[in-house]
Amino acid sequence: MTKLMLATVSMFFIAAMTACSSTASDESEEKLVINIAHGNQPGEPIDKLAVKWKELVEERSDGAIELRLFPSSQLGSEKDVLEQATMGSNVITMVGYDFLMDYVPDTGIMNAPYLVESFDELLYLTTTDWFDEIKSDLHEKEISIVSTNTVYGERHLLSNQKVSLPEDLKGRKIRVPNNPMSIATFKALGAAATPTPLGDLYTSLQQGLIDGAENPIPVLEGVKAHEVSKHLSLTGHQKFITAWISGTNFMDSLPNEVVQMLKETGDEAGEYARDVLEEDDKKVLAEFEKQGVEVHEVDIEPFKEKVQDVYDKFPSWTPGLYERIQMLLENRPS
Repeated sequence: MTKLMLATVSMFFIAAMTACSSTASDESEEKLVINIAHGNQPGEPIDKLAVKWKELVEERSDGAIELRLFPSSQLGSEKDVLEQATMGSNVITMVGYDFLMDYVPDTGIMNAPYLVESFDELLYLTTTDWFDEIKSDLHEKEISIVSTNTVYGERHLLSNQKVSLPEDLKGRKIRVPNNPMSIATFKALGAAATPTPLGDLYTSLQQGLIDGAENPIPVLEGVKAHEVSKHLSLTGHQKFITAWISGTNFMDSLPNEVVQMLKETGDEAGEYARDVLEEDDKKVLAEFEKQGVEVHEVDIEPFKEKVQDVYDKFPSWTPGLYERIQMLLENRPS
């Protein structure tokens, strides 16, 4: 496998160098460098996934392929890097399915509030014929999915005041990602949904520009939001999985063996990160409590009721989409 990969990468560079008449160094001729971008902080589960992916790729390619990691939105916001990818840039980036709605609207249902009871149900959806249709539609928009099994986490609410009911959110400025699903969800809950880059979350809380934020617990810890806001409400409003995507033009430029290896190792890293996430959730929750964060269990039924009309907010969705998803979940193999 390693010899085949080395030969494949070598032939790829020979062809590329011949076509471009380049005078690049011997080192660059022998190594394929692929950029990996995400918005999370070093040490968070997503960052650990990226590090694991890098290790797997470089080990299996015997150093012929290098993954160059860019955490903390170093290459731009989630939306910006997604756009770069569609334009053919050398980058694989992590995106929520809600960020893909501008390209294929139906993707947004993957991150809809209270859609599923478990991550396994969400991951199952990525194995269905319906999702094959989604991938085909994305491909037409210059987006290729590399890996689908990244469990980002269960999203909860951290704020500067206790939130027990949706009514407690009325008029309060809650930071959300800049995508239609997140904005619609918190508007439905009565909040003033406030799109803000993840990297600006801490200063926005500190300066009183927002009253709270939502995200998985390790992500909130990664940006140190708990140092400012001291009330964590376990709303669990989204079980959130993400995709690693790249531009179709860039992926099509790579040898098939390289693409397949990226997919396989990406999925392996995703499985590894899920175990890491479960451990980190417990550790971070305990650390929050040590640092004076009040953790509030909430009755999620009132929250569920408030967001039901979110599913009617997207006329661009295929008619019957919600019903189709529910049917797929009902028929999921046990």
